[in-house]
Amino acid sequence: MDSGFWSGPDRIKIPQGELRLLSAREALDARREGDAMARDGRERALCRNACLIARALERHGKPVFDGGEAVLAALRVEDVARLADAWAAFNRECNPSPLDGGEEISRRKKAWSTRIMSAFSGACSACSALCPPRSGQNA
Repeated sequence: MDSGFWSGPDRIKIPQGELRLLSAREALDARREGDAMARDGRERALCRNACLIARALERHGKPVFDGGEAVLAALRVEDVARLADAWAAFNRECNPSPLDGGEEISRRKKAWSTRIMSAFSGACSACSALCPPRSGQNA
């Protein structure tokens, strides 16, 4: 996935390979595949997580599993839950929510704006020297 305007990482390394962020379409497709696999409501979360892991877990740039069924056949319930939790934490870190609270959002906004402003520091100094700011009544 191309990071687009986001300059953060789009994948993290874990012992099993790499977890990558999913596009909205991929997340929606994983949810739908999981819903189709589940026979009742109690199975839905496990099936959805298995399908998410099938899309997000890669080794050497290639998916580790062919689909949610392959994840369920290869991993224990605890492994699926652990990998899904790791992906969710990574996704939350890269995609903050208003539900994270005002303090957390302010911290992230400040970090983001500082990073952008430091990239431009000194870029306009030559232009500013030619047109110094005016002071006084007729400025």
